[in-house]
Amino acid sequence: MTIKIVTDSTCDLPADLIAEHDVSVIPLYINFGTESYQDGVDLSREEFYRKLPDYPVAPTTSAPGPEVFRCLYEKLADEGATEILSIHISENLSSTMGVAYLGTKATTRIPVTAFDSRQLSMGTGFLVLTAAKAAQAGQSMREILALIEDQIKRTHVFAALDTLEFLRRSGRMSWAASRLGSLLRIKPLLRMYDGEAQPHRVRTSTRAIDRLVTWLEELVPLEKIALLHALVPEQAEALRARVQHLAPDLKIPLLEINPVIGAHIGPGVLGFACVTRPE
Repeated sequence: MTIKIVTDSTCDLPADLIAEHDVSVIPLYINFGTESYQDGVDLSREEFYRKLPDYPVAPTTSAPGPEVFRCLYEKLADEGATEILSIHISENLSSTMGVAYLGTKATTRIPVTAFDSRQLSMGTGFLVLTAAKAAQAGQSMREILALIEDQIKRTHVFAALDTLEFLRRSGRMSWAASRLGSLLRIKPLLRMYDGEAQPHRVRTSTRAIDRLVTWLEELVPLEKIALLHALVPEQAEALRARVQHLAPDLKIPLLEINPVIGAHIGPGVLGFACVTRPE
C-alpha cells in the first residue's frame, strides 16, 4: 500500500517539507490581464506583492483544468502509488476542489479521494503535513482521513488586513467587504474556521494586532503554529517576538502568504495559522 498526497499551491507549506514528505503540489494561476503565471513557478511572491498595488486592473486567480489533476494522479500511479489523497483549499473560497473532484472521476487506474480542507494557507498546509506523515508511516486511508478530520476541528486561521481595497476588488471575497462596510480608516480582519470565513473590524492597526494576539491567547495550548504575512517581514518578526511565550515549546516560522490568496487580500497582511492541542 502506497498512499500519495497531492495539494495545491495555496497551502503555503514550505518547500523543504514538501520535498521531505514527498507531497505533490499543483500550482494555481494568477492572471494579470492576458498574462497568466503559475503560482510558485513563474512568479515569485516578492515580485507579485510589489506589482500588485500599482496594477490598474485587479488580478484574477484560477485553477487548472481537471486534466491537469488527472495527469498528475496517473503519473503518481506510474510511480507506484496505490491510492491518492488530494487535499485542497476550502471550496467556499475557490473552485479548486470542484476541479480536483472532476480529476478524480476521470482517473480510473487507482482510487483518488478529493478532500476539502475547509481552510486556506497553512491551515491547509498543516493538514497536508499530517496526512503526508501518516502516509509515510503506513497508515491506511481511513486512518489518515480520521486524523485530518479531527485536526480540522482544531485548526484556526486569522489575519489582519492592511486595507479593504483588495477585498473590494476581489469578486470572490466581496461578501466580506460588504459586511465590513465602508467606514474610513477601519482595519479589517478575517477569521477562518471549518470552512466558514468571518469578517471583523477594528479602528486602528494597533487594535488589529491586539485582536490577533487575543485570539491566539484564547486558543492556547497549541500543537502547531505559523505566522503568516504578506511583504511585511519586519512587522512579522516583531509580532513573533510578542507571542512566542504563548507557544514556548514550538518554533514559530514566518511564512509569506501565496499570491493566489494575496490577490484577494493584498500586501501588508499579518496573521496566524494554528492547531490547538487535543483535549
